[in-house]
Amino acid sequence: MREMHRSALVPYSAEQMFDLIEQVEHYPEFLPWCTRTRLIERTDEVVSATVEVGFRELHVGVTTRNEKRRPEWMAIRMQDGSFRHFFGEWRLLPLGTLGCRIDFSLRYELALHTETLAGPLIDRAANQMVDAFVRRAEAVYAAAKGAEGTPPGPVDAPGQPA
Repeated sequence: MREMHRSALVPYSAEQMFDLIEQVEHYPEFLPWCTRTRLIERTDEVVSATVEVGFRELHVGVTTRNEKRRPEWMAIRMQDGSFRHFFGEWRLLPLGTLGCRIDFSLRYELALHTETLAGPLIDRAANQMVDAFVRRAEAVYAAAKGAEGTPPGPVDAPGQPA
């Protein structure tokens, strides 16, 4: 079983960050290892999608059904995919006018036949998740923040993998 935890303080609201995380259909635009997504369902309580990550000829997919409470929490639960176990969680803590704290955790185990080849790819992708969403927030929200006189970019660098 592999586990990772990442955190970041960002000058964007929990609502803004949650919306970026929840909009899976945009992942291929800013997650370099995300090759394809397919939105299955979106309600106020759940978002379900298939995400494919890959590099060259190696591709691993997972279909998740994620319970959510906007803007503070989303659980990532696998329904189908190339994993024996896959569970993640996003937590967003509002920090008033300072922005929010993002906490992301992921526990996963690949099926034996994909462990050797895909393990390093999944490790790298998982460890870059928070950084990628921070960069996406900067690209999407920095102009608006800059216009208000708030400097764009992270308040604090993302945390190190646990």
